[in-house]
Amino acid sequence: TLHRYFPSRSDLVSALGRVALAELGEAVERATAPASSYFDALRLAMGAVIPLAHRHMFLMQETLFDADIQTEFEVEAQELRELIENAKSEGALRTDLPTEWIAQAYEHLVYAAWEMIRREEATPRQAVDLAWTQFAKGACHDT
Repeated sequence: TLHRYFPSRSDLVSALGRVALAELGEAVERATAPASSYFDALRLAMGAVIPLAHRHMFLMQETLFDADIQTEFEVEAQELRELIENAKSEGALRTDLPTEWIAQAYEHLVYAAWEMIRREEATPRQAVDLAWTQFAKGACHDT
């Protein structure tokens, strides 16, 4: 049984959370490798993460109290802020908005997309398009 390998439910969920984080990280790395800019990397990363919602949403909510996973979330959050700062430097994102505001908006749009998929109100592709369109309209310079 699972209890031979995982003494408690929290141990099992933490282990699954670590697997989920590794899968997300690998998907983002693969997706962003051909990025032509930091802004493009933001788009490609969003497109890689949202379709994995069906496998990761529960685990991301359940594992927030695992210290190792929380540390990994913090590292990923810092990497997102650095990506946003670089996209600002290349002129793709508004500099009048705080980086933390843009990062929070990005993360919440990913969550909203995951919710749309979970409720079967959008396909993963539709959810990616909706989230990216909303992000770009709010964080980019008016064109």
